[in-house]
Amino acid sequence: MAAANLSVLVGKNFACIKIAGRANFATSPDFKTLLHELAQKGFGHFIIELSECVLMDSTFLGVLAGFGLKLNPSGVPLERGVELLNASPRVTELLENLGALHLFKISVAPLQLPADVKTCTPESINPTHEEITRTSLEAHQTLMAMSAENVTRFKDVAQFLAEDLRSLEKSS
Repeated sequence: MAAANLSVLVGKNFACIKIAGRANFATSPDFKTLLHELAQKGFGHFIIELSECVLMDSTFLGVLAGFGLKLNPSGVPLERGVELLNASPRVTELLENLGALHLFKISVAPLQLPADVKTCTPESINPTHEEITRTSLEAHQTLMAMSAENVTRFKDVAQFLAEDLRSLEKSS
């Protein structure tokens, strides 16, 4: 399954990441790295533009929720934090069902950027199978920590990923 395309625009006080395609486990390590690098550079307001994002799998949703939780641990909407712009009803429903929707500001509007925005090209970290598995396990653990219902949904997946990761770590 092809990974989503990530495009980045940065301004003085915010970073905008446009996601096009299927946001899945293959994209998750790059997305996670990108978010953390931007946060380390001092960006505190993130706009995730989703008008061309057709679907998010549970790994990608877990990475997104984990980042939303990191920026907004209280779950109270803030001026700074993560804004999901033009998310499809399906993505919004998935976030709600996973107990993560409250971490984000949800907006539906054309993307309006100030004139001083710069385009950045994120580089892929070319994640190994081990890195993808670790990211996927962490994402599912995040989702399980958010809701008891998610434990039921993802405990078997997390167990499989943990076993796979142990196996990969032994062979490397």
